[in-house]
Amino acid sequence: MSALVGIVLVSHSAPVAAAVAELATGLAGGATTAPVAAAGGTPDGGLGTSSELISSAAAAVDRGAGVAVLVDLGSAVLTMKALLAEGDELPDNTRLVDAPFLEGSVAAMVTASAGGDLDAVEAAAVEAYDYRKV
Repeated sequence: MSALVGIVLVSHSAPVAAAVAELATGLAGGATTAPVAAAGGTPDGGLGTSSELISSAAAAVDRGAGVAVLVDLGSAVLTMKALLAEGDELPDNTRLVDAPFLEGSVAAMVTASAGGDLDAVEAAAVEAYDYRKV
């Protein structure tokens, strides 16, 4: 199997990011799962976002097939946009994915674990906007 797309999950809360990563990994099933990293909160354990934690997480999951970054809200989006604009803090082919955080993370993880490329991972995550519950 070729390199898998890495997934970074950015939340204002470290426990939330870790829990979503655990859920997405568990629901991806199979023996092989894409690399995933949680980048939640601030380095001192507080609520917020950290460009350092995001950059470290992206580097940790980068296998050369791209990195999909899903964020929860507000400053997480702004922090990612700033990192992308700087251009040297993230691995090449890192992409901010506009998708619902939980459902999009699961869809991205399932698709990446099945060997989907970065475009397919992004498309699966974005499609989660259409999931209806009733």
